[in-house]
Amino acid sequence: MSFPIRSASATVGGLFVFGRILDKIRLDADGLLPAGYNLGIIAGKKTFDDRVCRFLAVDFANLRERTLQGGSDEEILEWCFANGRRPDDEQIEVWNTFMQKRGWNDPASSGLQQQKADAGLSHRDDIQTFFALFDAEEGRA
Repeated sequence: MSFPIRSASATVGGLFVFGRILDKIRLDADGLLPAGYNLGIIAGKKTFDDRVCRFLAVDFANLRERTLQGGSDEEILEWCFANGRRPDDEQIEVWNTFMQKRGWNDPASSGLQQQKADAGLSHRDDIQTFFALFDAEEGRA
């Protein structure tokens, strides 16, 4: 059985993390989002959801509303481009590289270490990014 939330490295329109957020929105609306998952923008905390919304210049509440209206992931991303901003290929490459390495020797490293400890994965030296942590927690290789 696959996990109900896709990997952060899965792409929609070439963009990391976006599809994962859509999965969380849909699961939350159905009351099925697993406990412990951040959803949206949390005061005082820079979540991946917050970063995606700022990158695309859309409000999370509006993204949630649009997602729940239905449509494909690609249609929802196009809505973001039309109502926020459309990054070019180079901006997406920089975004993807930044997000893919988040937690590895950067200001988020201490948060990654804490979340690894909370998940009982402190012994896993191979987990050096949040993407790797998410995949490990969700049973992906």
